[in-house]
Amino acid sequence: MSIYESNLWTSDLDETIAALPELDELAGKSVMVTGCTGLICSAVVDVLIRWNGAHEEKIKILAAGRSEDKVETRFAPLTKEEWFVFVPYDASSTDNTLDRSCDYIIHGASNASPNKIVKEPVETMLSNLLGMKCLLDYAKKNETKRVLYISTSEVYGKKEHDRPSKIEEYGWIDLLNPRSSYSIGKCAAETMCASYYDEYGVESVIIRPGHIYGPTAVQSDNRVSSAWAYAVARGEDIVMKSDGSQIRSYCYCLDSAAAILKVLLKGEPIHAYNISNPDSIINIREMAEILVRSAGTELKMELPTEAEKKGFNPMSNSSLDSTELLALGWKGLFNAERGFFHTVEIMKEIR
Repeated sequence: MSIYESNLWTSDLDETIAALPELDELAGKSVMVTGCTGLICSAVVDVLIRWNGAHEEKIKILAAGRSEDKVETRFAPLTKEEWFVFVPYDASSTDNTLDRSCDYIIHGASNASPNKIVKEPVETMLSNLLGMKCLLDYAKKNETKRVLYISTSEVYGKKEHDRPSKIEEYGWIDLLNPRSSYSIGKCAAETMCASYYDEYGVESVIIRPGHIYGPTAVQSDNRVSSAWAYAVARGEDIVMKSDGSQIRSYCYCLDSAAAILKVLLKGEPIHAYNISNPDSIINIREMAEILVRSAGTELKMELPTEAEKKGFNPMSNSSLDSTELLALGWKGLFNAERGFFHTVEIMKEIR
């Protein structure tokens, strides 16, 4: 079953769009989305697709990715629409041929799964740098209005305090830990955005998501919020391999999509915005308890292997302060309870 056949997903999309009057500004414009089949950006594309279905003047969607088959599978049957175009793009390559101009770019292509970061630290770091440079050069050449870069909460590193991180509060990152290839690569890409603006006038905005979850996650995603949601949707118990005390800013994928589109159109140039729903700052154990409650399964404990420990996020508290985002008029529509319940119900429908 396609996600587009889920009444609950359709209802969530409509609720999200109703809170985004700014989308009217994209009518007749073109938006390139990299990483378009990923958890975060596929939700962004779904919002644009749903908006197009209700409007005569369309938003042209340039779905950028490595696999046309994967794009067609995820977004079928909408890929046949004249306003939906596949664009070959590989963030780790220096040979991208981007021969279509566009008005806006949303850049979300990146290794994000812990297992891939651990196995491919070099590729993880290079894809962040090369991918960003490719798109900034493209934007410079084609006079793109704005680039939105999807960074990460991991740029804040480990911190001394326990409150949600503000955008200017940075802790420390272990530079000699290969797991840091992800956070350091993201940090460097943010600075590259600022540098291109300063030297060439290429306008960018930056968003730093917390822990995004939702039914747009692929089944191979091994981030715990995704893996556990799929597990309980299949009727399986959750196995937790820590005490679950780590605090995270969880955010439903459509709330994240709304934040991205809000910042794209309303954010200040070379400014970072944290994506964090104040109603969803909870620890990992609380998240697990919500998931098992949603499906009537059980939560079990088990010690992690050394290999699994390598992929753990080193931050005990990666909660985020979303003051700047809230000031733009964004508001999370799905608290943790509602968001995870919807995730599991939709996963049950489409699996």
